[in-house]
Amino acid sequence: MERKEHWENIYNTKEHKDVSWFETTPQTSLDLIQKFKLPLDAYIIDIGGGDSFLVDHLLELGYLNVSVLDISEAALERAQARLGEKAEEVTWIISDVSSFSPERHYDLWHDRAAFHFLTDEYEISNYLKTADRALKEDGKLLVGTFSKKGPTKCSGIEIKQYSESSMTDRFSDYFEKIECLSFDHKTPFDTIQNFVFCSFQKV
Repeated sequence: MERKEHWENIYNTKEHKDVSWFETTPQTSLDLIQKFKLPLDAYIIDIGGGDSFLVDHLLELGYLNVSVLDISEAALERAQARLGEKAEEVTWIISDVSSFSPERHYDLWHDRAAFHFLTDEYEISNYLKTADRALKEDGKLLVGTFSKKGPTKCSGIEIKQYSESSMTDRFSDYFEKIECLSFDHKTPFDTIQNFVFCSFQKV
């Protein structure tokens, strides 16, 4: 409940310009997703999507089966209000990813900056098992986290930094690495946060 209350408060009190993670166009995610050449009827889930604009761009590209999961109901309500009638084309899931029980199988699991908030070994392990369970046999996984050169906290919360090698090792029980890249995110405050993005294939 403490984690949920924290994020409900953030999304009830802060605008896009007030949060470090905001991107008008999440280009790195979009570029990596399009590399997968998924069919437009592929099932995609955005983990910790909040009121990210990724869903807007996926709908514009023609994807038909997009789900957005977030612990904050307020975040999802903001995204729905922004999308208007288009929000009806999206499946909205209010859940903490560490206790998420998928009700269907997905072609792609996308996560930009949710995984690194999990610092407890049990929650990390459960995340990996859940992602494996949620994805189809040929499913893809794309995760972006703060790198070893990135921040050690976000929104006042301690996070876990990763490198390409530690990401690869962490996911290796269920996923084979496709590629990793480093990305400098420019925040609304004109600061730089370094991320490592890794894409994986389910094994």
